[in-house]
Amino acid sequence: MGAPNVVRGGSHSGNVGAVVLAHEKLLDVLSSDYVPASLMHAAFMLTGQAGFSVPEAIATVTANPARLALLHDRGEIACGKRADFSRVRLVSGVPAVRAVWREGRRVA
Repeated sequence: MGAPNVVRGGSHSGNVGAVVLAHEKLLDVLSSDYVPASLMHAAFMLTGQAGFSVPEAIATVTANPARLALLHDRGEIACGKRADFSRVRLVSGVPAVRAVWREGRRVA
């Protein structure tokens, strides 16, 4: 499902809402090709709106899509993986990225 669907509160074209599927535990992956910032925002929204734990919600934008795309070297923080990650802080309920690491090196 599209992360903007979660952030907007539904589909812009009248399709099923992502949160509806999340409530039914039918949502595995969030993606976005036109609002990349919605990925983190939508993942955190799943914790409040669909009862996902933080690890379950973050997996919808990290481990789950990496696994389905057969990118076995990324998607989680673990030995032998790329060590790509972000430090995030919630500001007024919205996640704000504070730092980014790529392959274990801070890049932002």
